[in-house]
Amino acid sequence: MRSILLAAGAALALAAPLPAAAQAAGSAEADVGRIVASAPFRTAVAAFNRDHDRIVGEIVTLTEIPAPPFKEAARARAYAEMLKAGGLTEVEIDAEGNAMGLRRGTGPAGGPVVVISAHLDTVFPEGTPIKVRREGTRLYAPGIGDDTRSLAVLLAYARAMNEAKVSTTHDILFVGNVGEEGPGDLRGVRHLFRKGKYKDRVHAFFSMDGSDAARVVHGAVGSKRYRITFKGPGGHSYGAFGLVNPMTAMSQAVVDVYKIEVPKTPKTTYAASVTGGGTSVNSIPNETWMDFDMRSVSPAELTKLESRFLQVVAAAAATENAARSTAEGRITTDNKVIGDRPAGSTAETTRLVRHAKAAISAHGLTPNLTYSSTDSNIPMSLGVPAITIGSGGAGGRSHSLDEWIDVEKSASVKGMSVGLAMLLATAGMR
Repeated sequence: MRSILLAAGAALALAAPLPAAAQAAGSAEADVGRIVASAPFRTAVAAFNRDHDRIVGEIVTLTEIPAPPFKEAARARAYAEMLKAGGLTEVEIDAEGNAMGLRRGTGPAGGPVVVISAHLDTVFPEGTPIKVRREGTRLYAPGIGDDTRSLAVLLAYARAMNEAKVSTTHDILFVGNVGEEGPGDLRGVRHLFRKGKYKDRVHAFFSMDGSDAARVVHGAVGSKRYRITFKGPGGHSYGAFGLVNPMTAMSQAVVDVYKIEVPKTPKTTYAASVTGGGTSVNSIPNETWMDFDMRSVSPAELTKLESRFLQVVAAAAATENAARSTAEGRITTDNKVIGDRPAGSTAETTRLVRHAKAAISAHGLTPNLTYSSTDSNIPMSLGVPAITIGSGGAGGRSHSLDEWIDVEKSASVKGMSVGLAMLLATAGMR
């Protein structure tokens, strides 16, 4: 209980806006400036530079271990071994499949933990050919930038901190988590915060996802995703003509969903996306289905949109039942939630975001604060200070077969250094 109270107090302290006097004194800038100028930090950066080829090699090795949705186990096992080799302790793969290892701080055992994570999974289905191709400083392969590069950067952080004998007040938990992409619905980080053994100790959370070192995701775009299945009696297209048709009800629902007005600010969106059903061209289908995606940066607007959406679905079924014969059965709907990512945010005035901005500025870059849907959605929705940051360098064509990253050394090392400065400021480098 004492450790839970300590962690809760620390999280509240980090989340609280700085007093005006502290803000005026530029304490975040001072914290980061001290760290960046320190000998241990310079030693760690030198290790990035010296070991750059090793880091690139680890990116290649991990990328070529397939990690399709819900089948990340092989990559998790390999990553756990790499975490051990990186000098971390208490290395394990938890019940959900997350691979993790701890770097102890100087604080009491069981005290606050700073989490830095990167996701193991990719969007690509099982059987997708994955072989890294190099052209100059560019590496091409499915999933290499989203998010395999970040996994390798986390390993580099752990090794460099050990070599530089960096000391932090708080423990740092390094995590390769499962289930960030699409159908995974953030299941790895969900488990970490709901059932994991560190769930009551998290002081701050970093998700490393993407490459842009100047980008800080401090707002979570929430989403609600449904698969709506419209069911009816079906029948011969000629002989049973006049019976209710699930396709008609579904079509009406799509038309009416697109009449829903949503605010531009806070940005709120919807989409009818994947569809299927039916048996043959000369049959009234007994079942059709469609996937719908709804998003907003506002929890209240997302809830409002979801309610209106479900009303539209019910009305579309009722309209079809009133328009045609129900002698053989009525149109019904099965409304299945297939994705639920909560919205939330970490205020720009919190110490976590101020440290992030200061670290970016200290490396000559301009901070770009934005909203997105990432693993940070979960802690943000729970009130735990969280941001998503980049691994450094450049990349493009995410979620495509020709996805790429640029591993030119100077840009890569600079980008890695930005994230390390953020991490050490948040963990309390001594």
